[in-house]
Amino acid sequence: MARVLVGVKRVIDYAVKVRVKPDKKGVVTQGVKHSMNPFDEIAVEEAVKLKEKKLASEIIAVSVGPAQSQEVIRTALAMGADRGVHVEVSGDEYELLQPVHVSKILAKLALDEKADLVILGKQAIDDDANQTAQMTAAVLDWPQGTFCNKVEKTDAGLTISREIDGGLETIKTKIPAVLSADLRLNTPRYATLPNIMKAKKKPLKKVTAKDLGVDTTPRIEIISVEDPPVRQAGALVADVDALVAKLKEGGHI
Repeated sequence: MARVLVGVKRVIDYAVKVRVKPDKKGVVTQGVKHSMNPFDEIAVEEAVKLKEKKLASEIIAVSVGPAQSQEVIRTALAMGADRGVHVEVSGDEYELLQPVHVSKILAKLALDEKADLVILGKQAIDDDANQTAQMTAAVLDWPQGTFCNKVEKTDAGLTISREIDGGLETIKTKIPAVLSADLRLNTPRYATLPNIMKAKKKPLKKVTAKDLGVDTTPRIEIISVEDPPVRQAGALVADVDALVAKLKEGGHI
C-alpha cells in the first residue's frame, strides 16, 4: 500500500475581499480570515479516499508557512490524515516564498518519509501559480499527473483522467508519482466535531527549511501590487447603429 504526502496551504479565505497594503508591497493579511486552499482540500479528500479503499497506508499532511499554518494541518488531520509536518517559514522570507522553494521542500520530505504519492492542489487561490506539483515532480524525477479529474489504481500504477482545454485526457503512469487535483476530482468532506477533537491528539512535527537543506533565499523582489482596474459601467444603446458608433468612439473597432 502507498504512503501519501499531501500539501496543504493556508490562504486568505475565498469569501474575503482582498485589500492591497498602503505601501503596495502585498495584501493585508493581519486580522483577515484564512482557511485551507480549496484545491488542497480536494487533494486531502482524494488521499483519504485512497486510504478508505485500502490503497494507502498512511497520509502525511504538509504545510509550509508561518506558525498559523498548523491550523490547516489540523483541518487535514480532522478530514482523515494521520500525521502532519509543519515547515516553518515566516516574515519577509514567507512573503517572497515561491513554488520553486516549496517544491524542493516537498521533494525532500517525500524522500525522507518514503512517500509513494504526492498529491497537491493544482494551484493556490492566492498566487494562482499552478507550478508546485510540476516542479516537485521535476525535482524528484517522478512522473506527474496534473489537473486530475479521476484517479484509478491499477496493477501497473495509476490511470488518470485529466482536464485539458479540449475536454479530458486519459494517461497511465507508474508509482511513485506526483498528482495535482482539479476542481471536479471530488467533493471534500466536512470535518466532524469528534474528528476535530481527535485531530488535536494526532502527531504534528515542526521543522525548518534549513533542517531539510533547502535554501529559501528570495529570488524575486515585489515592485508593486495594484488593485485591478475598476470596471466601467455599461450603457444601453437604442439600436445596432448606435452600438457600432459607440464601439468606434471607444476605439474598439
